[in-house]
Amino acid sequence: MKKLHIVLFLILSYMLIIACGSTKANNSQPVNESQSVADGSVINTEAIEPTKFSEPTNTIEMLPTATPENIISVEEQVVLDQDDIKITIKSLSFDGFFGPSLKLLIENNRSSNITVQVRNSSINDVMVEPMFSCDVASGKKANDEISFMSSDLKEANITTIKNIEFSFHIFDTDSWDTVLDSDLINLSTNADPNFVQTYDDSGFVSLNTNDIKIVVKKLDSEDSFWGTDIYLYIENNSASNITVQTRDMSVNGFMIEPLFSCDVSAGKKAYDKITFLESDLSENDIENITDLEFSFHIFNTDTWNTVIDSDNITVSFE
Repeated sequence: MKKLHIVLFLILSYMLIIACGSTKANNSQPVNESQSVADGSVINTEAIEPTKFSEPTNTIEMLPTATPENIISVEEQVVLDQDDIKITIKSLSFDGFFGPSLKLLIENNRSSNITVQVRNSSINDVMVEPMFSCDVASGKKANDEISFMSSDLKEANITTIKNIEFSFHIFDTDSWDTVLDSDLINLSTNADPNFVQTYDDSGFVSLNTNDIKIVVKKLDSEDSFWGTDIYLYIENNSASNITVQTRDMSVNGFMIEPLFSCDVSAGKKAYDKITFLESDLSENDIENITDLEFSFHIFNTDTWNTVIDSDNITVSFE
């Protein structure tokens, strides 16, 4: 009986070894014996070790190398000292989960609790909406950070941060009364002063008047989170901050209300999207968008006075 147990144990062990070997083989990636490269030559891949994949990251590489001498940074500086509120920019960090971030210290010496937010933020003159809202109780301090999404910077083709602009909007946490709206704050980094940001304005120019240009760049239904996105490039060369919206939107002849409202500060650019919900398209049996008809309603962000109500605009997609 003891020998039978030993034999059974050996059989089971052998079966386990075979099973483990089979699982490993099924999970391996096939490797071609040869692989063509861009110039048409052929390389032998038999001696190439399998690629090791690192953990995914949402940060962007701001410079070709990451030596301490050329990492993009900002100097520590006090950017607001007013009405018993002091805000110090501590550093620019690239190790955040979402993307680069400005680390700051907020000191609230007022007798009331405050909430600090930012407005009119841009990087290299491109509007970029950050993630930031910080509550600071009376007499307290807080360390926090203004975070920018790497995906937003990638969409705007920002690979080097040369300057960051924004203003602070501070209100009473309990009453929501405005405490102060700061002047525009401009932060320059240690990037090459000769660096020039490029802007992709290619596409269908749907509006170009009163120092405002709007370009329809492309339609994307594959990568859209909500349904279908129409990508826009907006350039505001006027002296006023503007908000751009759409009116009377029809898709393939059916009236559909999209998600879209874009703020563009004076002298700035913006990359944004007009989004159509998948449910709205399905309700109208629209599988592919072939044409749009709409108008732009543009108003002064600060005064709400109308700047432009455009004529009807027709955009067709192949």
